[in-house]
Amino acid sequence: MAEHPLAALFRFSTRQVFRWDRHQGRDLLLIDHPLCQAVFSRQGGQLLHFQPRGQRPWLWCAAHWHRIGAIRGGVPVCWPWFGRHPSESGWPHHGWARLNDWRLVSNEADRNGVRLLWRLELCDWRVELTVRLGTELDLQLVTQHSDSEACQLSHALHAYWAVSDVSRVSLSGLEGARGRDLLLREPCRQDGELRVVDACHRIFRHAGVLQLQDLAWQRRLRIDTDAGPNCVVWHPGGRPLSEVSWREALGFLSVQVAGCGEDSRTLEPGEEAVLSLRARLERG
Repeated sequence: MAEHPLAALFRFSTRQVFRWDRHQGRDLLLIDHPLCQAVFSRQGGQLLHFQPRGQRPWLWCAAHWHRIGAIRGGVPVCWPWFGRHPSESGWPHHGWARLNDWRLVSNEADRNGVRLLWRLELCDWRVELTVRLGTELDLQLVTQHSDSEACQLSHALHAYWAVSDVSRVSLSGLEGARGRDLLLREPCRQDGELRVVDACHRIFRHAGVLQLQDLAWQRRLRIDTDAGPNCVVWHPGGRPLSEVSWREALGFLSVQVAGCGEDSRTLEPGEEAVLSLRARLERG
């Protein structure tokens, strides 16, 4: 089995499904359930690790984190904007959510798995992340807007999926999808399954079911992005990532559900926006 960088936190069993720990300067919620293990960071309300029993980890996470700033890996919540802010160049990339501490509103467990609710409130915005984990992964992000004026929203669940080697996996389900290649700065259309030869950063106008096929691990993950107008596929290729070695970066492919760019939302007062990401292991 491939070991996740956070797996060592589970070496000493406490028979507790939920417990808090401290790692690399962050408060972490450890989940040790008969069906799965998982780790959340209070900063960002961010799922960093998810591993159903008897399987390899589903999510990739960097082994070393910046002392201050966002954690690279897992499923960062990009909110209330995706990418660069449209008008404020000095504001953080991908918004405030990854940098703020979220409040754990509720957590419970039963024989089917665990359920959690995380919440972040900023000014006239409230965002909640509802989580269900067991043999499958289910995340739902709900934004509520209570300002007296309409506001612009773009958001994403920026998942880093763990793979044996990014150059040896394929992503199907995007055949025929159109979008924009952010590296070439031109429109694109996906022909056949997607494979990463070098760097890749494409935003597709697509919502639906994808299959991430990893022959070396004999695994096919079904990733459902049908609750968002965009699917984003990203890998830096040979471009360096801060605190992440080239070899370490071979271990992920980022497949995200998003509402961004032309598909950003204008929320009227009292309106909600929902984004969800689900995944399960496909057999056979």
